[in-house]
Amino acid sequence: MTLYHPSAEQIRLEDVLAAMGHPVRMQILRTLAQAGECTCKAVPLEISKSTATHHWRVLREAGVIHQRPVGRTMLTTLRRDELEARFPGLLEVILGACTEPAVSAAVEAAATR
Repeated sequence: MTLYHPSAEQIRLEDVLAAMGHPVRMQILRTLAQAGECTCKAVPLEISKSTATHHWRVLREAGVIHQRPVGRTMLTTLRRDELEARFPGLLEVILGACTEPAVSAAVEAAATR
C-alpha cells in the first residue's frame, strides 16, 4: 500500500488550516500530540470507519500527519517537526487554543454529532 505524504516543502498553509478546521480532525490531532505515535484505533472516535478513514486521509494529504503500515495496522504520528520548520509556532498555537475549556467543549460536542 502506497500512501501519499507531501514533502515538507510541499505543505501549504491553506491545506493545513483546512485540515485542522474540522472538530473530528482536531480531536485526532490532540490525541496524537499527547500520545505520540499510535494506531488509528487508539484515537477514540464515535464515527463510522469510512468517515474516520476520510479524516485520516485529509490530515495525511495536507501534511499534518504521517502514516505507516505495520502489518495490518496503520501507525500514525503528528508531523510536528516539519510543521514547526515550515510554519513556526502554528501547531502549538492551534493545539493550545483547543485546550481552553470553552473551545474543548465545542470541539467535543461537534465531534459527537
